[in-house]
Amino acid sequence: MKTIRLHEGKERSLLRGHPWVFDTAIARGRADLGETVRVEAADGRFLAWGAYAPASRIRVRAWSWDEAERIDAGFFERRLCAAIGLRERMGIDSDGVRLVHGESDGLPGLIVDRYADVLVAQFGASGVERHKGLLADTLLRLTGLTRLYERSDAGVRQREGLPAVTGWLRGQGGTEVTIREHGWRLTLDVASGHKTGYYLDQRDSRRACAELVRRFGCAQVLNAYCYTGGFTVAALAGGAQHVVSVDSSAPALQRAQQHVQMNGLPAERASFVDADVNATLRAYLAEGRRFDMIILDPPKLAPSAAHLQRAARAYKDVNRLAFKLLNPGGALLTYSCSGAVSVELFQKIVASAAHEAGVRAAILQRHSAAPDHPVALAFPEGEYLKGLLVVRT
Repeated sequence: MKTIRLHEGKERSLLRGHPWVFDTAIARGRADLGETVRVEAADGRFLAWGAYAPASRIRVRAWSWDEAERIDAGFFERRLCAAIGLRERMGIDSDGVRLVHGESDGLPGLIVDRYADVLVAQFGASGVERHKGLLADTLLRLTGLTRLYERSDAGVRQREGLPAVTGWLRGQGGTEVTIREHGWRLTLDVASGHKTGYYLDQRDSRRACAELVRRFGCAQVLNAYCYTGGFTVAALAGGAQHVVSVDSSAPALQRAQQHVQMNGLPAERASFVDADVNATLRAYLAEGRRFDMIILDPPKLAPSAAHLQRAARAYKDVNRLAFKLLNPGGALLTYSCSGAVSVELFQKIVASAAHEAGVRAAILQRHSAAPDHPVALAFPEGEYLKGLLVVRT
C-alpha cells in the first residue's frame, strides 16, 4: 500500500472527519489514478485510507478513518447497503430517489439516482472511477434492477483528469422514463436531462409550492427558469388560476407542456415563454404586470469561488426584479444551487435585492435539498442547495 505523508499541521481537517486532502497539504508520496493510499500525519500516525487523484487539487478523497478496514468489495457493499437502506426508511413519496450522495454517504464522487426501474450513476472522482464495474454490479444486485445508465459528464471529471463518459453501463433500452412524485407524473430523459435527468433535490420544494399556492390563494404565478415544469405542475395542482413558465430551452418547455396535459391540469391556465428570464422580467415590469407568487430556480451561477462576485450580482439582479413584480402579500420562492454561495450569503443577497427594489419582506421558510440528499456534518460543502420563501409585507 502506497503512503501519502502530510505536512505538519495539515492533518486537522482529516481528524475532524472532512474527506478531502488538497495537493498543498502533501509533503511526499504519490500513487496511480484512483489507487487506494494510506494517509499519514507528519509524525507517521495513521489518518485515513483514501483514493489518490494525481491531476486534481483534491489529491486524496478519504474512504475510511479505520486503520483495520480494507477498501475491497465488502467495503463498497457495506457503504451501498447503508445508503440504500437509509432511503428506504425515509418513506419518500416518489419512485425518483437519490440513492447515493457522494461524500455524505461515504462514497466520494459517486452520485446514484433511481428513476423508476432505471439507475443513473455519475462517477465524479478517481476512486469510484477505478471501481466502476464493481460498484455498478453491486448497485444492480442490491436494488434488483437490471439497467444502469452512466452520466459521468459533469465538469468535475475534467478536474480529476478523467474524460466525460455517457451511455448504458449495464443493460440497454430507451432512455425516456416516467416517475411518480406526490401523485403527479413526470417524464425525463436520462441521456439528455440536466444532472442525471431531473432535479430530485427540489422534490419537497415542489410539494411546498403546491401547498403555498393553496393556502395563500396565489392566483397569478410566474415560474422562471422553469426547465420541464415541475413547479408549474405543482402551482397548477395547488389551484393557481394562471401560471407563466419561462425558460430559454424550447425542448424543456415542450416537456413542461406535456407534464401539464398528462397530469390532467387545465392547459388554458398555463402559458409558456421561450425567452431569457431577465429580459422577460424587465418586459413584464415595463408592462405593469404583477404576480402573487414568483419562483426563481436558476442554474448554477457560481460553479466555483472564483465566480462568486459575478454570481452574487446576477442573483441580486433577478431577485430585485422579482420583488418589483410581486403584489403586496405575494410570495417569492427563490433558490441557489451554487455551492460557493453560502446560506448566509444568499440571505444577504436576497435582502439587498429587496432593499434595492424598495420593498419590505420577511422570510417564512428556509428550503434545502430533499432528505435523500443528506449533508454529512463534517462535510458542509454538501449543502449546495438553499432556498427562501419570502413574503412581501
